[in-house]
Amino acid sequence: MEAIREELTTAELSKKYEVHPTMINGWKRTAIAKMAQSFDAKPVGEPVISGKDVEKLHAKIGQLVVERDFLADASRLILGTGGKKP
Repeated sequence: MEAIREELTTAELSKKYEVHPTMINGWKRTAIAKMAQSFDAKPVGEPVISGKDVEKLHAKIGQLVVERDFLADASRLILGTGGKKP
């Protein structure tokens, strides 16, 4: 960040962090390019879900609710009232 803000020269940063100036310049170029790309990216909208997919999901939810209720009832019968171990 110091290289991008140009708070210190590349030589000063190189000495401060004991890194070759070429590395600092490379990191700076890469960071600036990636920052620019982030603004160019198209915004991601909400995913499109078909009615068929919604129906499948509702069916799956219904199935899971029935299974949960069945297992809760079985648990109560096996373990006694409240479904907790004595």
